[in-house]
Amino acid sequence: MRVLIATDKFKHSLDSDEVAWHLTSGLLAGRPDLTVDSIAIADGGEGTVGAAVAAGFTAHAVTVSGPTGVPVNATIAVRGHEAVIEVAAASGLASLPDGVPDALGATSLGTGQLIRAALSHGSTLIYIGAGGSACTDGGAGLLAGLGATFLDARGQSLAPGGGALADLAAVDLRGLDPRLRKARFVLASDVDNPLLGKQGAAAVFGPQKGATPSDVEFLDRALTRLVTVLEEEIGARAAVAAKQAGAGAAGGIGYAAMAVLAARVEPGIDVVGRMIDLDCRIRGAALVITGEGSLDDQSLGGKAPLGISQAAAKAGVPVIAVCGRTTLPDRTLRAAGFIRTFALADIEPDLARCMSNAGALLETIGATVAAEMLPLDPREDRRDGFECAPSSTWRSTTGGRA
Repeated sequence: MRVLIATDKFKHSLDSDEVAWHLTSGLLAGRPDLTVDSIAIADGGEGTVGAAVAAGFTAHAVTVSGPTGVPVNATIAVRGHEAVIEVAAASGLASLPDGVPDALGATSLGTGQLIRAALSHGSTLIYIGAGGSACTDGGAGLLAGLGATFLDARGQSLAPGGGALADLAAVDLRGLDPRLRKARFVLASDVDNPLLGKQGAAAVFGPQKGATPSDVEFLDRALTRLVTVLEEEIGARAAVAAKQAGAGAAGGIGYAAMAVLAARVEPGIDVVGRMIDLDCRIRGAALVITGEGSLDDQSLGGKAPLGISQAAAKAGVPVIAVCGRTTLPDRTLRAAGFIRTFALADIEPDLARCMSNAGALLETIGATVAAEMLPLDPREDRRDGFECAPSSTWRSTTGGRA
């Protein structure tokens, strides 16, 4: 009997591989006859490059400008003509020196430099994982990293960051890397916010990046200025792109990607699912286990667990959710396709202990799943999907530890 584990990371606690390892240990402690497989999964945020590498892409280390200009080490994933990059790796909250936010000055410059690195590897289809950014610069830094110039009324180059866009007078795209003409872009994102207004990048995500209420208003005006000036450079599509779903992703990187790079937006879980051949791996499993650190309203907006649930439903395979905590009622979780949900916080309510002891708690949940949710009758074994081509993400463990 085969169980498939496809969980996202438990943020600030365990990465997806560690979650799978502990769940597997618990499952096999209770049912050593099981075959347990695990695959790395992500939804466009942190972990997307790792999922690509686990699926057979090659990792390449790159040093780029971080969100405040301090160099950071990042990784891109390349396979053939395809490449995967993460905004979080170059321009993310985790890359801030000492974790100190810079709401007005943080830049997406490093993300543009990652794209250039991908172009240098010959990539012509580039996936941009759009989660976890530290900046609200409308993707101006990204475009600057690709050769664009942003000028003030005196003809001087603007300082980096969204705040400086308030003084924007001209955008010159003539210096953009010519290799972009042959490249296509996909923005992997679960965000459907526009660039501007009450649901825009500054208003919704700015506070997470250290923006005060006055900063939010200022940034929204600065982003409006970016749209106005960019419209003078490229025409009406600059204004159209600002209103599109996903333009507000990653502090407006989605906007620059759509307006200038003609990127299309796809749910991150769909992008990753294709990379790892998710449908094949689900097919024939007796049970799928998915989850993430916090299962909440945002999870139902296109995050990894919902995508896994939907894919499992198409294959007729039951799916359960495992999480650190959930704020959703049982009826909502069942409506999302989870036949049962296990939260670590239900076992250990103390947050600090729950996070530090997450591995042991997951093993307890794994043992419970093995005892209560898997049939003992060998005729219930379902292995007809097990012939999927192996890869580094496909780990088979029978009667032992993962």
